[in-house]
Amino acid sequence: MNQAEKRRAARIGQPGQRLIKQALLVLITLLALYPVYWMVVTAFKSQPDYLFNKYGFPRSFHLENFVTAMRSGRFLRWFLNSIIITTGATFATTIIASFAAFAFAKMPFKGSNTILNFVISLMVIPPVVMIVPLFILYAQLKMSSTYHGIIILYTGLTIPFSVYLLTNFFKTVPHDIVESALIDGCRPFGIMLHIYIPLSAPALVTLIIVNALWMWNELMLALVFLPRDEMRTLMVGITAFRSKLNMDIPVTMAGLFLTTIPMVVLYIIFQRFFIRGLTAGATKG
Repeated sequence: MNQAEKRRAARIGQPGQRLIKQALLVLITLLALYPVYWMVVTAFKSQPDYLFNKYGFPRSFHLENFVTAMRSGRFLRWFLNSIIITTGATFATTIIASFAAFAFAKMPFKGSNTILNFVISLMVIPPVVMIVPLFILYAQLKMSSTYHGIIILYTGLTIPFSVYLLTNFFKTVPHDIVESALIDGCRPFGIMLHIYIPLSAPALVTLIIVNALWMWNELMLALVFLPRDEMRTLMVGITAFRSKLNMDIPVTMAGLFLTTIPMVVLYIIFQRFFIRGLTAGATKG
């Protein structure tokens, strides 16, 4: 078979291949979105309506589920706890990672690559293996059920990925800009604050969204290190909330629906930065 025949056969096969790829993408998208659809439609059903038809649309919109969810337990208190913890840990992680990444990317020192590789390698350690020693340490230091205790924990767990992402992004900034700033008498802190931070807005926004999403939805560590009811995060509260409501699934789904709104809004606001920042931080360096 000559080259012309090969190209003709390839063109004939391309529409079929595209159709298969598109069908797979549609199938994967539907599988990913189905839990969201089920949560939303269930949140608007009454309990009898849910028992009659668990998967279809509600016969009437039952908004009382949201009122019940907000009045049950300490929903507003848990919501405030999640905001405080997520905001505090995200802010601390971003500040620490920015300074560390700038040092690794533009202020190399002896052993910097070894330290960077060690920090990055910490990403592969699952948090579950550290629960017992951390629980003992927190009990001795009386840091359980405290804002600063869980914020320190979340910050430490998200630092490796944050440093990795920002270091790779900072390396893409031309060094000529740094040299010009140094000639003009700008100090390293000023260079980072006035040059690198503005230029790295996509990476920083990506970092904030990824870390905030993980912290907001994290359950295991919050369940262990925040045992007091008034200090629970929203995800932990919703978990206990389900048993208190005797398996009232529509009310539970209404609570989960309210839980997802802040992160969805955060992503919608900053989505134009998200893909650009994640791609640049992950592929260059």
